Amino acid sequence: MLKLPGYLVALILLSSISCKQEDTQTAARERISINDDWRFMKYQSSDESDSLIYDVRPEVTDTQDDKAADSKPTEAIEVSTNMAVLKPWILPTGNEFISDPSKKSVRPDGNPGGTYPLVQRDYDDHTWELIDLPHDWAIQGPFFEGWNTPVGGGMGRLPSPGVAWYRKTIEIPKEDEGKSIFLDVDGAMSYAMVWVNGHLAGGWPYGYSSWRINLTPYLEIGGDNQLAIRLDNPPNSSRWYPGGGIYRNVWLVKTDPIHVAHWGTFIKTNNVSSKSAEISLTVDISNNSDASHDVEVVTSIYALENGTSERSFVKKFDRKTLVLSPNARHSVESSVILENPKLWGPPPSQKPNLYLAVTQVIRDHKILDEYETQFGIRSIEFDANRGLIVNGEPVYIKGVNQHHDLGALGAAWNDRAAERQLEMLKELGCNAIRIAHNPPAPELLDMTDRMGFLVVDELYDCWERKKTPLDFHLIFPEWHEQDLRAMIRRDKNHPSVILWSTGNEVGEQYTDEAGARVAAKLRAIANDEDPTRPTSASFNYAKPDMPITAEVEVINLNYQGEGIRNAPAYAHLKGINTPPLYPKFHDKFPDKMIISSENAAALSSRGTYLFPVVDGISAPISDSVGGDPAQGYVSAYELHTANFGSSADKVFSSLDMHPYVAGGFVWSGWDYLGEPTPYYLSRSSYFGLIDLAGFKKDRFYLYQARWRPDFPMVHILPHWNWPDRIGKITPVHIFTSGDEVELFLNGKSLGRKKKKPFEYRLRWDDVIYEPGTLKAIAYKEGKEWSEDMIKTTGAPAKLKLMADRSVINSDGKDLAFITALILDENNLEIPNAAHSVSFTIEGPGNILATDNGDPTDLTSFSSPTRKTFSGKALAIIQSQKGQVVPFRITATSPGLDPYTLTIESAKDGPLKGVNK
Repeated sequence: MLKLPGYLVALILLSSISCKQEDTQTAARERISINDDWRFMKYQSSDESDSLIYDVRPEVTDTQDDKAADSKPTEAIEVSTNMAVLKPWILPTGNEFISDPSKKSVRPDGNPGGTYPLVQRDYDDHTWELIDLPHDWAIQGPFFEGWNTPVGGGMGRLPSPGVAWYRKTIEIPKEDEGKSIFLDVDGAMSYAMVWVNGHLAGGWPYGYSSWRINLTPYLEIGGDNQLAIRLDNPPNSSRWYPGGGIYRNVWLVKTDPIHVAHWGTFIKTNNVSSKSAEISLTVDISNNSDASHDVEVVTSIYALENGTSERSFVKKFDRKTLVLSPNARHSVESSVILENPKLWGPPPSQKPNLYLAVTQVIRDHKILDEYETQFGIRSIEFDANRGLIVNGEPVYIKGVNQHHDLGALGAAWNDRAAERQLEMLKELGCNAIRIAHNPPAPELLDMTDRMGFLVVDELYDCWERKKTPLDFHLIFPEWHEQDLRAMIRRDKNHPSVILWSTGNEVGEQYTDEAGARVAAKLRAIANDEDPTRPTSASFNYAKPDMPITAEVEVINLNYQGEGIRNAPAYAHLKGINTPPLYPKFHDKFPDKMIISSENAAALSSRGTYLFPVVDGISAPISDSVGGDPAQGYVSAYELHTANFGSSADKVFSSLDMHPYVAGGFVWSGWDYLGEPTPYYLSRSSYFGLIDLAGFKKDRFYLYQARWRPDFPMVHILPHWNWPDRIGKITPVHIFTSGDEVELFLNGKSLGRKKKKPFEYRLRWDDVIYEPGTLKAIAYKEGKEWSEDMIKTTGAPAKLKLMADRSVINSDGKDLAFITALILDENNLEIPNAAHSVSFTIEGPGNILATDNGDPTDLTSFSSPTRKTFSGKALAIIQSQKGQVVPFRITATSPGLDPYTLTIESAKDGPLKGVNK
């Protein structure tokens, strides 16, 4: 039997099912990656930079970046200047996202920068660095060390600020004559401006937005064309590491002048049940020609199988006919009833089933365009008392907040690195992600769709009032509508997205009615763009009786639910002081669902345990209790928090005492670059349940015990290598999904303890340390459930390497994450080993980065040598494109035998299942 490739099967289906007999297939739409072979140059300093500025910025007089995360934002500073700025030529790029025609920008005459050498085709850039996108210009460092540096701990101590250029020559063949050709940029940090053959074509200032430039007027068909992109990343512009550069994917899109518009489909599912669902479709068609045309629009629905691209035909919408005016955009609507739909929902009780809508635009029996839209069929309810209801089933939100960086890879998008993060969150029991605090890479939402995560999609960290001197408050007045509509228009067909968040802890919480008006304006824009999902903003200060809280449709509370600085251990601290506010918000807004959009903000350094251990369940970090300012470490007993935070134990208790709360999002799932509270001489945060390298902290198991109650597990802390603590009290804490535990030290029972109501860990705080073996046996409903054992180890004797996967794709992008461990002669991992490990590679692979999860380690990520931290180090290995032979990674460490691991590289490796 002849087996056809999937794409041929799809073409046959399209021609036999989707189209009339006489319709002919064309390849009018092409979406081409242009990530490879760019030339890159970054100015050494702002003094050397050019004067092609987007706008004049205020003078920075306050460079302090170690402010408390809940510091009050301040007013913007007005700036006036006589300098020439390019903003008037950039603003028209956002016109398609402005609803009021009178507010659209008119491009001035002239071509600023057109004579600048770097935008010319004949400029010699061969001495520039040759790079591939996505690209983060700062991630290789070096790190800035100490105080009073150009970039402090808040922004990750890496050289992300600066001005840089990217250049690439693209060939537009003669057969593209008459087509519309676009540049799609998924993300560039920041203030991007694009020249094409010396013509300023447009740009976009917000570094997290995805955007499009129409290249057609500036291209020369039948030859080479020069793209030149200028980025300008300000200093003092972020509260975390923003990255720098064109850090997401870039595409060249070619269409017929008559085509489905940019992000031009919207699929809504109504009256959803397991028996039937109404599928409503809106298609926007752009006519970029100077003539009127009659066209037909037909869309077919396919079921996607098991999260892959394999498809089977399900149903077709009725064919629609419309008349297109010249140089205009038109919409067409249709609907269909789907019988016995496969619903999308979060595991484990539901499955994330997906569908694909294939839309064709047809004129005179010729298919002018074909556009694909992936979607899911699901119903979402936001109930003030029952919480979130998905397809009729209450689903408790077990969420994490995630920043956009990928650890040692920085902001540069990589499919596998992001997928690895999500896989570990699945193992944790997480079912929801809040994107903090900006639109994500579009591929991330493809993954959350496929894996079944619920997503809160967030736009901004600030509105008109600033948190850092040069953050995006500078662009908010002129770009908020474009940014918000662009995010929603791009992401609204993703079934994983359940809620739009327009802002995080914004300064407008403090401005009474004025702040409420801003919130109302953003809500109105979001509702206009997508009436199917509610909107919110996350409040850490606004109270129930303040005007701004009435302007959100879902109540998102940051830390206020469990209270801020209100427990006795926090009473001496300055800042926001709030009692637990779930009841007051619930009473004030009895019809609105409440989410704990940020909670905990607990702190720890993986594997580092400090003494004494506090008696209570939650305490702020201090230099004398829980913190080691000399080393920059925070105790891993998981009891200490940022000043405004609460421990996991306290958060769990508060949520359990208020069952109408729909669940929440812990700050944070993974450690991230920047914001290293409380030690701003460090490079990365202490908040994560998983450290920057991807190694699990003890807190991971505390959350796993809660979020996966049916998963047998028990976890002991601390480690049991304490030669200087013989005879001293060394508390032992246990996290388990069971309900009671018996603890043994060297075979002697230290007692059996049962969890009490609102108790989430079991504590043996009077254990006297002696070397040997700790063993915990967990019970559930009286029966043995799980056990864990840790032992005092011997001297370091050997190395060991472990890979997350033994086979990776040979596409030049796939990654293997290699963990290095230090073992004793009995093959026990040494949990406090601190050995220098050097990695080398033989064969078609590259050592992309190394890490160890230590927030204080300022060794460049590009170094092949890394000291183990709490016994572990990481090497990230990248395949080489087209090379399908194995490669070998070897680790060496002084005094230990080398260890070599082999990774297979295959053409059809694991990345095949990743949506790209």
